[in-house]
Amino acid sequence: MNSTELWLEALMQIIPDETRIFTDRADLYSYSYDASFGTYLPEAVVQPKATEEVSNIMKLANQYEIPVYPRGQGTSLSGGPLPVKGGIVLDFSQWNDKLEIYPEDMMAIVAPGVLTADINNAALKEGLIYPPDPSSSNVSTIAGNLAENSGGPRGLKYGVTKDYVLGLEVVTPEGEVIRTGGRTVKNVTGYDLTKLIVGSEGTLGIITEAILKLHPKPEATATLMALFADLVAAGQAISNILRAGIIPAKLEMMDKACIEAVEAYEPQGLPTDVEALILIELDGHPQAIHDEILKVEDVCRETGATEVIRAKTEEEAAQLWRARKLVSPAIVRHKPTKISEDATVPRSKIPHMFQRLKEIRKKYDIDLVVFGHAGDGNLHPNIIADKRDKEEMRRVEQAVGEIFEAAVELGGTLSGEHGIGTLKAPFMEMELGAAGVEMMKRIKQSWDPKNILNPGKIFPEPGQRLVLTDD
Repeated sequence: MNSTELWLEALMQIIPDETRIFTDRADLYSYSYDASFGTYLPEAVVQPKATEEVSNIMKLANQYEIPVYPRGQGTSLSGGPLPVKGGIVLDFSQWNDKLEIYPEDMMAIVAPGVLTADINNAALKEGLIYPPDPSSSNVSTIAGNLAENSGGPRGLKYGVTKDYVLGLEVVTPEGEVIRTGGRTVKNVTGYDLTKLIVGSEGTLGIITEAILKLHPKPEATATLMALFADLVAAGQAISNILRAGIIPAKLEMMDKACIEAVEAYEPQGLPTDVEALILIELDGHPQAIHDEILKVEDVCRETGATEVIRAKTEEEAAQLWRARKLVSPAIVRHKPTKISEDATVPRSKIPHMFQRLKEIRKKYDIDLVVFGHAGDGNLHPNIIADKRDKEEMRRVEQAVGEIFEAAVELGGTLSGEHGIGTLKAPFMEMELGAAGVEMMKRIKQSWDPKNILNPGKIFPEPGQRLVLTDD
């Protein structure tokens, strides 16, 4: 027997249920891609359903030095679960047997494959919410969200995923099982390994259970839509709302191209004669919301809004937020390839970033649309292209590089919620510097001396650059 046959035989001893191991080429192709770019074929796929199984798989992987790639539902936009060096993909999407809500402690304990939206739905039954709400929450797993430290529209007021993690059960790259944090809100025992694991993109450990903090459900909500004839003015309005002392639950922006795409895809009654709109959701005590609505309206008009519209019913509010959700599927009707970035800048620099994006769009003659969680500076400049057009894709590659440069120059970051993965790795040093990247490499080396767990992510290979074409 060769080495691969040996470890595959050993793998079948760890997972005796043969329906949870895939080696047929057709099955492997199903796990060779995610929502980003690139196709990489693994040698085997396993669906673990117990911590002991994961532990034994990692010990086997260390023995044979096999790369291991944790995967949820494959919704990553940065290449997080791609098996770039072959090996084993661990598919956690079927491990969803634990979702326990503890109302008195305002927390939940969940298995890694539980869908994020299901946690919030279960919490709502107890008068609580799980605030992190990435756009993919109805299909993405909680462990995937934890690995990428996902955000979402409510990140402005409530924070991102890492702010709601009390503790984790983690299998280390060498197969040891550790627990970080716990069931208490305060915990300062030793290093904060919980925060280190969350956002490490599956490179330091495999999350097999999470203890999550919940939040009381707000008493009331209200939604407004402000319309602007100028994109930069819309960005200034966002900054001015926050400077006025108002922290909305959501503060989202759509530019003209997004609005037109949504109306062509599934008409929502949005005005198409404006350059941008912002959607604002306020939540809290009803009287406080009433006062904040008046202040927001004044701020928007003073900053150049041509009109501010209040949603009069829950149905009207839901329709406005549905329009925002429809942006992603709507914009790809024009061209089939979507490059979704999440460069994030300080709030005060939002108008400057909007201006830079307008210049980049014109310079490279690309279809660039802008939407996203503008309230916390987490913009989503999306470029719509056709990957079969090699010349266009090369312009896109240059444009993406300039988007990252603009964000960093304005004091921002490469990624607000999608992670680094494979796509942003070539730009890591631009933000962190050589010494910063080296310190992170040392952490990776100490946790994973054989580089078994999710290799090829975050850290650039020598000479690696952004490539969105196949040649």
